[in-house]
Amino acid sequence: MMRKLIGGCAALVCVAGPALAQGALGANYNEHFEDIDYRDLEKADAGWVRLFLPMPQLDRGAAAGHGAVKAILDAGDRGYKTILTLKFPYNRGDFPRAGTPEFEREITRVDAVLPLVMGKVDILVIGNEPYIESREQDRDLDLNGFYEAMAARVIAYRTAHCAGGCKTHLYMGALNRLDLKQNQTTSTERWMAFVKATPEIDGVNIHPHIPAIQASKPFLDYILPRMRPEQKFIVTEFSLVWWWQQNMKGQVPAAFAEKYGAPRTAQNWQIIKAALETPFPKAQWDEFLAQSPWFEARKHYLANQMKIFRDTGRLAVATYGFKQGSSMSAAWGPEKTPWLLNSIFAPSTVRKNADGTAAFNYAWIDDFKALQKK
Repeated sequence: MMRKLIGGCAALVCVAGPALAQGALGANYNEHFEDIDYRDLEKADAGWVRLFLPMPQLDRGAAAGHGAVKAILDAGDRGYKTILTLKFPYNRGDFPRAGTPEFEREITRVDAVLPLVMGKVDILVIGNEPYIESREQDRDLDLNGFYEAMAARVIAYRTAHCAGGCKTHLYMGALNRLDLKQNQTTSTERWMAFVKATPEIDGVNIHPHIPAIQASKPFLDYILPRMRPEQKFIVTEFSLVWWWQQNMKGQVPAAFAEKYGAPRTAQNWQIIKAALETPFPKAQWDEFLAQSPWFEARKHYLANQMKIFRDTGRLAVATYGFKQGSSMSAAWGPEKTPWLLNSIFAPSTVRKNADGTAAFNYAWIDDFKALQKK
């Protein structure tokens, strides 16, 4: 599939860009910009690419040289729709207040990246997972003040340099585990109130990583009534990862163990560990998952979840974990979060194809492709 090249906005003032696709599904790479292989995207008919940018990494050198910035701009130049998330990790300290050196450092980072991406990416997300990438004791109104200030900086830049129908849409992101009542707080209420009261913000981002598909509905029940009717939501990450986690210590399928010589007492995480150490032939990996009822019974999760999102009529775009990245397999063990089971492509656990491309996970590829046509 060849894509028509669509250039970004080279001038300071952008011409009006195309409206965002409603209900689109794309490819999420998180921080792993090095994993983008356009052959994979073409095989899956994907039209959207999402990356996040850890803002402290901009201290290492020029923003224009950061791999995530270069990769997202390259994807846009190749005709893909693009999402870039600005990630502000605060797991080691409280959010800085305006006027402090720490706050000014964050402003400097934002100012470094905005001229490169504004008017070029289709969606810019302010924040990745604020309520996870922070200490529990700091998830208060200081968190809101910080992100509102970052949003104000982004909005001011777009108003000054990319007015008149700027291509880049702005979202606040992302809210996690809203299926748990303890995560619906005074701070999340203010988060949504800010989204609703700020006309320059197109909507909110959510990350429903959940133990069951039913747990995605509380996310929608929470955010939709708290936005203006014309606002939309995006879903840059979603999965059943906590269901996979519950099954890691389960016993491997007996037929699989017998066929491939695994101990009958082997646990699922141990089979995955073996695949990470020596990638399996595709048929072997597929058999392991297909013979596991906890996985096989949920192989249409992607299609079922997208239907729930789309049925609201307010989904702009969702992106799903596209490729097993290096962070997913590091320090693998029984307690490791099995993100790699979400991935459309499985280069870490499955041998590569003869042409060097990654093999796909049997469970997701057909539904992913079919969802591009709806």
